[in-house]
Parts: sequence; C-alpha cells; structure tokens
Amino acid sequence: MTPIGGPIAPPPEISAPRSTAVTLAARLREASLTEVRKAVVGQDEALELMLCGLIAGGHVLLEGVPGVAKTLMAKALARSVSAEFKRIQFTPDLMPSDILGTSIFDLKSQSFVLVRGPIFTDLLLTDEINRAPAKTQSALLEAMQERAVSLEGKHIQLSPLFTVFATQNPVESEGTYPLPEAQLDRFLFKIDVGYPSDEEEEAILVLVNKGFDSGDLQRAGVQAAVTQEEVKQARLAMAEVRIEPPVLSYVRKLVAGTRRSPRIRLGAGPRAAVHLLLASKALAALRGRSFVTPDDIRYLAGPVLKHRLLLSPDAELDGATPADALREVVASVEVPR
Repeated sequence: MTPIGGPIAPPPEISAPRSTAVTLAARLREASLTEVRKAVVGQDEALELMLCGLIAGGHVLLEGVPGVAKTLMAKALARSVSAEFKRIQFTPDLMPSDILGTSIFDLKSQSFVLVRGPIFTDLLLTDEINRAPAKTQSALLEAMQERAVSLEGKHIQLSPLFTVFATQNPVESEGTYPLPEAQLDRFLFKIDVGYPSDEEEEAILVLVNKGFDSGDLQRAGVQAAVTQEEVKQARLAMAEVRIEPPVLSYVRKLVAGTRRSPRIRLGAGPRAAVHLLLASKALAALRGRSFVTPDDIRYLAGPVLKHRLLLSPDAELDGATPADALREVVASVEVPR
C-alpha cells in the first residue's frame, strides 16, 4: 500500500525512555504478528493496520478481490490476541435479527427467552457487508458507535474489545448495496488488500503443498500470543503517547483541507479528525514510540480519510479517485518541522 503522502521516512530513534505501557504495546505488536504470519504470507501493512484499529478501538473495512486472505487475516488476528471470533456471511435476505438476535418462546419455562446473535463477540467478521440491504447494514450502526445494541427494549453492552472487520469485493456490483456514508464514517480504516507478490504467492503454494489448511489455524501453529488484558493495557498506552501542538494542528488542517478542495464534494468531518488522531497515537505506541510524528499522520491519511470523501462531478468526469484528490490535499498542507 503506497502512502497517500508519499514515501515514509524510517521511524525516528527513541531518545526518551519508553513507558511501561508503550513497551507493552510494542511487544504485543511483535507477538501477535509473529503468530499471524504462521498462517498469512505477506500483507504486512494490512495486518499492522488491522492491529492498529483494534488498539485504537476502531472498526476496519477490508476491500479486495476474493482469495487475498481477508477472512484468514481476521481469524488469525483474533486467535493471536485471545479474542472470541464470529463470522456473518452477508446476503440479500439477511435480517437484522440474524445479527442482533431475537426472543423465542421457551416451552419449558413458558416464557420468552432472549437468544443473542453473533454480534455478541469480541471480533466480528461481516463478510461481503455490501451484499445486505440498508436495513440490515443499519443494525450495525449503534453497535459500531456505542458498543451496545438495543434489543427487545433492552440496552445491552457488547464486549469492550468489540471490533468489526468487514469485507467487500470491489469488482462485483450485481446484487450489492453500497454502504451509506453514515456507515462508512463509522469505520476507522478502509484497507485495500491487494495481490501478493510473486515471491509471496510462491511461498503460499509451498505451504499448501506441505499440507497447510487455512481453515485449521491450530494445525498451522497459530497460538494466543497475548491475553485480552494485555490488549486493554495496550489501549491505555495511547494516553501516554504525546502529540505536539503543531502536529495536532496538522491533523486538523489535513481534514479541513478535504472540505475546501474544489475536487471534493463532501469532505471528512470531525469524526475523521478524531479517528486520525487516535490511529496515529495507536500506531506510535505499537511501534514503540511515546510521540506522534507527521509521518505517522501522512501514512494513515489514506486509510482513515479516503473512504469518507465524495468527489465533485468534474473530478469524476476527469477519472479521478478519492485517493488522487486526497493526495493533492496532503501535498497542499505544510508539514510541521
């Protein structure tokens, strides 16, 4: 994945002592990704962003053609961080109750019993999310924003680790329903998952030839490398990551720049600025730093912002993409020194 803001400089050397929480976050990153790589070949940037989303408390939209390991990455990541994992295959006939749950009459107790749906988990994979109608997609909105659902007149809290990993196919449009802007804005990241390199694809074939089965992560040797409590502690590390006022202002200027661009009809809102700030702090912690750099923000600008932008009619006629328009915005904003 090419960063929107151009090439990224190597992370600066750490000149100040790291806090215990930041050290834990960096150790979590290494331990988790080491386990995931036992099953997933390549996709290093996508995996780091998925872990970053989990630590930042955000949701992730994975877009890629079939067969590039989107589901496998989510399953392996959940296993590596000791998280409960559930998967929903979105289809045109899927109903909100299939996600949230419903009440059924229990003959034994002669009363209605609430049967919870698959949304009650830690990591939820919504496969091909754009295949369900808007009514069903909207069932996720409250859960994604508040980590709670309203069901049968009750307000029920979800797991503190609740995170949605959604997938969609960018090629096939028949039988799909585009995600509404309100739902897209709930996703911290949209990650483009591409094809593996020639070397990576050959390594995949070697693994399969040796008997690797993507449906059996235990046989692949993927283990729980960290506990849920350690994930929660890593989230606390974000509070210890500092961001200097000029860098904080840089976040605001980038997001505001998307609203002023003549090539963008609908720019990113305040939630996007908050997401960019939180993601940059999470990324810094995972990389073992107690401070955010402008390079962190430029690196994350694409995954955080481009799915929230609607192009102007003129830009669409010119064949531009949201990434193109965002690249122009990033280039126009002065980087703090």
